[in-house]
Amino acid sequence: MRILVTGATGYIGGRLAPRLLERGHTVRAMTRDPARLRDVVWADQAEIVRADAREPDTLGPALRGVDVAYYLIHSIDGGGDFSTVDRQAATAFATACHDAGVRRVIYLGGLGPAQDAGGGGQALSAHLSSRHEVARILLDSGVPTLVLRAAVIIGSGSASFEMLRHLTERLPIMLTPRWVRTRIQPIAVRDVLHYLIGALEAPADAHGSFDLGGPDVLTYAEMMQRFAAVEGLRPRIILGVPMLSPGLSSLWVGVITPVPKAIARPLVRSLRTEVVVRDGGAVRTIIPDPPDGLMGFDAAAAHALSRVRERGVETRWSTAVWPARSGGHSATSPPGEPAPTDPQWSGGALFVDERDSDVAADPARLWAVIEGIGGENGWYSWPLAWSARGWLDTLVGGVGPRRGRRDPASVHVGEALDFWRVEEIEAGRLLRLRAEMKLPGEAWLELRALPGDTPGTALYRQRAVFRPHGLNGQLYWWAVSPFHAIVFGGMARNIVRAAEHLAAADDEHSGVAPALHRGSTV
Repeated sequence: MRILVTGATGYIGGRLAPRLLERGHTVRAMTRDPARLRDVVWADQAEIVRADAREPDTLGPALRGVDVAYYLIHSIDGGGDFSTVDRQAATAFATACHDAGVRRVIYLGGLGPAQDAGGGGQALSAHLSSRHEVARILLDSGVPTLVLRAAVIIGSGSASFEMLRHLTERLPIMLTPRWVRTRIQPIAVRDVLHYLIGALEAPADAHGSFDLGGPDVLTYAEMMQRFAAVEGLRPRIILGVPMLSPGLSSLWVGVITPVPKAIARPLVRSLRTEVVVRDGGAVRTIIPDPPDGLMGFDAAAAHALSRVRERGVETRWSTAVWPARSGGHSATSPPGEPAPTDPQWSGGALFVDERDSDVAADPARLWAVIEGIGGENGWYSWPLAWSARGWLDTLVGGVGPRRGRRDPASVHVGEALDFWRVEEIEAGRLLRLRAEMKLPGEAWLELRALPGDTPGTALYRQRAVFRPHGLNGQLYWWAVSPFHAIVFGGMARNIVRAAEHLAAADDEHSGVAPALHRGSTV
């Protein structure tokens, strides 16, 4: 089949597309920014199309000749009217699928009570209500539609799993709100992908919503205790606090885990609703279970942990989520302003801290250090300053310092690195990061590995660029500039030392060696 995968840069879409390709299908990956798929290993096997469900005129070409379309688009509650964005996008997509003659739409939505439209059931969070509204729009499109509804997805790199993991690992004693006693039916990401792919072979007249869930029904507190057992931790002490609001809970989650408050908020609010399979497993009437059965919670958690430890995380929630920025972009929009080297910048205020250093190591060794920066490998500079800036960002509602990185040795465009985003890579030569912490302006960090004057040497060029927004931005730059010699100067010196250490050690496996300088100081 020719299959359109929307959300191809997202957590589920990024795993679904290569599996469809493995099965011989023609995959058309839809994204707002094709550059974000440029470095993905399966991208050269797929058709990459630039389209946006919020721009109806772009959908016709994307859907032309498509047999089946996967709708894997969700907005993030970053404080704006995300439900309106979801409604408009789903309506445009449903209309475009009908007009293009698509034979089937498959949507991964949120599990929750069926009677969510004023029928007297449990009150849903705005997050779940929007997911259910999208499902109704697609079901009413006139195109046969399968809505697969899942609750908490357990898999390496998912926001739900990272939230659960970090809360359990870091808090042996917890004061918890009432939502940790709500019943949940989690499901392994492996099984979600099985049903999504199996939906392609469902009967032609199959149409409707079907609940997905694993074999275990647990409270969130039970999930934390069982996760602790899987990881070999002592049982957690969990004490209930009835007055802890979702807002305070999401702030607490944002401080303890890599998931920032803006993303934690809709997750936490959704956890107040009991989410268990209520249709008796009707999905089995159209899609058989996996041959070896559904994966239980303990097995799913153990498998996800092994993928993290083996550095085998395929996709991560932070790659799909683009925080709201000061230029008015929505929480799911990729950066749209020009790079700091573009000519149109010449007319505006632009502050630059630039440093060059000679390196007694070849450019490949230097690049190995550059590409491994961030996450567990650190930032080769004053750790206290980086941590303090990150925690300050967390307190004001930013992404904070805990997002880390998907892989310790390699990155691709669009991935998150702590509170930065990879905006550009020229392999072996340039890594450009765009800041996503809350700032009165726009900031970039460029790291370059260039050939040196003599064979076997390199030139390290580091450039921090800041474009202020108004007077506050200019005051901010001048307030922090006294620390640049320590922070940026120390970074340049320690990156050079790390590259020279690799050269001196003559380590053939230098791609992972930046970890040797984890936590370097000035």
